[in-house]
Amino acid sequence: MAEVTAVSDSNFEQEVLKAEGPVLVDFWAPWCGPCKMIAPVVEKLAERFEGRLKVCKVNTDESPQTAGKLGIQGIPTLMVMKGGQEVERLVGFMPEPALVEKIEPHLG
Repeated sequence: MAEVTAVSDSNFEQEVLKAEGPVLVDFWAPWCGPCKMIAPVVEKLAERFEGRLKVCKVNTDESPQTAGKLGIQGIPTLMVMKGGQEVERLVGFMPEPALVEKIEPHLG
């Protein structure tokens, strides 16, 4: 099973911004219904792109600084980061095929 890394304000820079390859970051909160719906999809993406894409989750309730810095307005927000830069932002629930279509162009 591919790993989804829980990331917080304290390790976001290390885990995401300084990561070698592309990183998919799922900004979510425990009270958010659509976040719960997209969680299994995010886990599937981690498995599908294992070795090509690092997948992380940021609980916006526990890490409001990171969400604030990146201008996260609504959740779930999925962000693809590459070399410390945002290359794709997807807001709201999306089915797996739509996410794959948006993420694949950013993979090596």
